[in-house]
Amino acid sequence: MNFTRWSARLPGTQRRAASRGTEGSVPAARGEYGPRPDHPADESGTPTGVPALEDFTVPEIVGRLPGLVALVYGPEHRIAYVNEAYATAFGHRPAGATVADSCPEAEELGLLPLLDQVLRSGKPRTVKSRRTQDGGSYTVTCLPVESPRLAEGGVLVHAADVTDHAEAAERLRASERRHRETAVTLQRSLLPQDLEQPDDLRIAATYQPGGTDAAVGGDWYDVITLGAGRTALVIGDVMGRGVRAAAVMGQLRTAVRAYARLDLPPHEVLQLLDGLAAEIDASQIATCVYAVHDPNEGKLVYASAGHLPILVRDEDGTVRRAADPTGPPLGTGGWLHTSGSIALPPGSTAVLYTDGLVERRREDIDEGVSALERALSGATGTPQVVCDRLLRSLGVTADHDDDVAVLVVQHPDRTGSDAELFHNAALELLGGIEAAPRARAFASGVLASWRFPVELCDLGVLATSELVANSLQHGTPPMRLRLRRTDRRLIIEVTDGDDHLPRRRRAETEDEAGRGISIIATIASSWGSRRTPGGGKAVWCEFALPD
Repeated sequence: MNFTRWSARLPGTQRRAASRGTEGSVPAARGEYGPRPDHPADESGTPTGVPALEDFTVPEIVGRLPGLVALVYGPEHRIAYVNEAYATAFGHRPAGATVADSCPEAEELGLLPLLDQVLRSGKPRTVKSRRTQDGGSYTVTCLPVESPRLAEGGVLVHAADVTDHAEAAERLRASERRHRETAVTLQRSLLPQDLEQPDDLRIAATYQPGGTDAAVGGDWYDVITLGAGRTALVIGDVMGRGVRAAAVMGQLRTAVRAYARLDLPPHEVLQLLDGLAAEIDASQIATCVYAVHDPNEGKLVYASAGHLPILVRDEDGTVRRAADPTGPPLGTGGWLHTSGSIALPPGSTAVLYTDGLVERRREDIDEGVSALERALSGATGTPQVVCDRLLRSLGVTADHDDDVAVLVVQHPDRTGSDAELFHNAALELLGGIEAAPRARAFASGVLASWRFPVELCDLGVLATSELVANSLQHGTPPMRLRLRRTDRRLIIEVTDGDDHLPRRRRAETEDEAGRGISIIATIASSWGSRRTPGGGKAVWCEFALPD
């Protein structure tokens, strides 16, 4: 066998293969650095007295290599030679035996198909970091060998022991898995464990972290009941990965719940969040949609900070996309957010989502939103069923490369006995102090017609009297009384044109006024107030219905 034909192909060799002018010779091996002064050169320029590569036998060189070397020949891959390193690692291999019969390590490393490919194609092949049953890992290169003595060809197998590198890589992967599991646990613990279910809406949400190769992001959602039948819906995405993104997400979600209790318009909530996001971490940018549903208005009032548009599916399958206004992401500062609205009539379904659902590499995100619209148009069933169908339609699997959060909100179209549990009644409060007795009489008749127990009717009339009296004394026209009954509560609300919100205070014994809100807080399950669009305020209270 001519060693020089394949020695230049060994991985790591620095010599270049000689031109085919002289078969089997490697001129660069001897003349690479030129003659030394103490070695005169012959006519061809080769230093005299310097050993040539041909002066050494194959066993002298290959036998001492730290790498594992074996030479096999023929279509049956019979063993011609193994060096000392190979025999030390796997044991002595008899010459003439086939690899399949005498080399179990070849099957463990997946070398048999590789040997066939090299022998057939005449091109080298390499497999990296293959593991054997004893725990060792090897990177194996198979090189074709041509020799007059190998009529059917041969293959030189060179294996490098990379066990230490493989174990280090595995430790790194294990560390990354633990880090990811920590981030996923933190992420899930910061999301709502049980969604609040308002009286007038049916809601479901799902969160799916990215596949095992993707770092956990900062996708989040929330549902917050605001009182008086109103509900805040929130979804957002922190632009980052890992524990830090999840921690920022948790802070933003907590802040949203606190700001929601102030019952501010959506754009004012985002304005507060914008400043907070910059304070938390100026390098973390987040997108967010904050929407409020009022059953008396039949629409979603929303504000968006760089987030994808809300989609609404009507009962007939038509899908509408919420239009602007959309401001920049949270944390950028210098922007005044504004609120918009989209109708949410009975029988409709709204979908809020993060970009992981619709964004794909090498595809415009508008195409993804359009695909979601098509999927939503045919998605029927409960909110959870709609969530699952959207994920399947958009091809989101356990191996998806990004986090996905979806919030589905349905406004049921109630009929029959179910509809009998939901009623509304309203009265314009015209005139002066005579409006108070009219309001009490109106409330008494409405509550009796709704067949409430006498005790609840009496409490409802008392609450109506106190709210109307407070509005007549401190508010300005126009004034309105609204009564609302759901399957779980009675809601009483009075609106007027003055935007000064009432507050509960301790009335002194000699005070003739100031006890109205304290009375409301004592007899009602909950109460609150908020400013209304265009100026004015609404003051409300709720009573839980008996089971």
